[in-house]
Amino acid sequence: MIPLVATGSGALGLAIGSFLNVVAWRVPRGESVVAPASACPKCGHAIRPYDNVPVLSWLLLRGKCRDCGARISPRYPIVEAITGALFVLVAVTMGPDLVTASSASAAWAVGLELVAFLTFAAFGVALAAIDLDTHRLPNALVFPLLVTGAILLGTAALIEGDGAAALRAGAGAIALSAIYLAIAFVKPGGMGMGDVKLALPLGLFLGWTGWGALAVGFIAAFAFGALVGLALILTRRIGRRGGIPFGPWMIAGAWIGILFGNPLASAYLALFGLG
Repeated sequence: MIPLVATGSGALGLAIGSFLNVVAWRVPRGESVVAPASACPKCGHAIRPYDNVPVLSWLLLRGKCRDCGARISPRYPIVEAITGALFVLVAVTMGPDLVTASSASAAWAVGLELVAFLTFAAFGVALAAIDLDTHRLPNALVFPLLVTGAILLGTAALIEGDGAAALRAGAGAIALSAIYLAIAFVKPGGMGMGDVKLALPLGLFLGWTGWGALAVGFIAAFAFGALVGLALILTRRIGRRGGIPFGPWMIAGAWIGILFGNPLASAYLALFGLG
C-alpha cells in the first residue's frame, strides 16, 4: 500500500512541479498562471503535450526547443524532480499513519495533514525558485500557503480533538515571525520583510510538528544560509557584504525541522540530562 501511495504521490509531484515552473515564471511578472498555454520564450511556439512530460521530455529533447533549438534551462526538470521527491518523502513519512489509522475520523485527520504538507511542498518549491530569481517572496503565494495550511491543519486538529497541536501551530507561526521581525529591526537590510512574512507559514508547519522541530528548523535555516553564503564568497560569486536570498534556506531548514527536528532536539537535550 505504501509503495503505491508513494508512486502516486511522486507522479503527482512531477506533474505539479511542471506547473510550478509556470508559477515561478509568471507570478513575479503579474501574469496569469492559467493562460496562455506554455510556449518557447524565443520562438513563441506552443509546447506540445508530448513535449511537456515532466523531466522525460527535457531529457529526450536534450534540453532544447523542438522548433528553434533554443536552450531550455535545466532548472525546469530540476524543479519537477525536487517537487516529485518531496511528494514521495511526505507520502512515505505520513503514509503509514494513514494506513494504520484506528478509525475513519483518524484517517480523515491524517489525510488532511498529508494534503497540508504536500501543499507546503508545492508552495515551498515555487517560493524558493522565485526568491532565487528575483529576491522576492510574493504575498500572492505566502498568504495562500498560510491560510490553506491553517485550514487543513486546523480541521485535522478539530476532527481529532487535538487542540494542543492547533495551539502549538499558531504559537509557532507567531513566534517564528516575531523572531525574524526582531532580526529585521536589529539589522536593517539583513532580513527582508518577505522573510518575516514567510516565517508565518513555516512556523505554522514547524509548530504543528513540535517544539523541537521549530527550534531545529530555525537553526538549520541560518546554517544553510551561512554555508551557501560562505561558498559564494569563496568562489567570488558575491562580496563579503553581498546578500543572498534567504527564503530558500528558510524553506530547506523547515524541512530539516519537520523531518528530523523532534528526534534531534531530544538527542541534544539528552546530552545534558534534560531529555
